[in-house]
Amino acid sequence: MVREIIQEQEPASVWACVLLRKDRPEAMTVPVEYVGFDIPDEFVVGYGLDYDDYYRNLPDIVTLRKEAL
Repeated sequence: MVREIIQEQEPASVWACVLLRKDRPEAMTVPVEYVGFDIPDEFVVGYGLDYDDYYRNLPDIVTLRKEAL
């Protein structure tokens, strides 16, 4: 895990920040100090997030419709 690799360098502190955290059990086990938004476990695109090299240029983060998959 990235946090452990950074802690091996012995910094004064390590804090994690995520923009989106999905409502999944494994996501809740990762220690994160700052969360932008908790979201449902759905596929999202936009604002740099893509699906098959599409949708990343959307100005918002949106749920991708199932028929688009």
